Amino acid sequence: MAHLLGHEPRLSERLILRPFRRKDTGPVHEAVRASLPDLAEYLPWAIGYQRSVTSQFIKDSIGAWASGRAFDFAIRAKDDEDRHLGNVSVWYTSKANLVGEIGYWIRSDVTNQGIGTEATARALQIAFDELQMHRVVTRIAVGNVASERIVQKLGFLKEGTLRDEVKVGTRWLDHTVWGLLDREWRQAKRHYAAESWHQG
Repeated sequence: MAHLLGHEPRLSERLILRPFRRKDTGPVHEAVRASLPDLAEYLPWAIGYQRSVTSQFIKDSIGAWASGRAFDFAIRAKDDEDRHLGNVSVWYTSKANLVGEIGYWIRSDVTNQGIGTEATARALQIAFDELQMHRVVTRIAVGNVASERIVQKLGFLKEGTLRDEVKVGTRWLDHTVWGLLDREWRQAKRHYAAESWHQG
């Protein structure tokens, strides 16, 4: 069972997913600043955001990848590799039970272009094929309809609601839990390939 991933980029039809590098701080900071009103609606780290938050994230991401704790990917377009489009991450919540979680955000000025769906589909291929996960879950803040659409298109099933799961600023947010099993993913991946969401 593989717990570590190689650092080579993973490709989809339009996108490159790759590990973060220290020099990514500037492009990621620019993407966050361009998206703060949307990010701050649902993500605690976006409240009072400063560039140092991105610097620390990248430092932690490099360490987490090296130790196999989590695998964060920068999302870039093949035709513009310098512009940061968002993040997608995969990590184990139980290695013994082959259970993992996936999370993502996409910069506000490129939403509604299928980038989140394509990047998440490619990350699921990593989770199930490379990391050999049996089950992948994601948690989505209630009201985040755009994120719900992504997981619905990818075949996740809604499994329940966690009450007051995350505090964002002064607000407690409920989160819905969505799950996808490896056998469900294998049934759906031909559709993924037909949509050019991943290769093979």
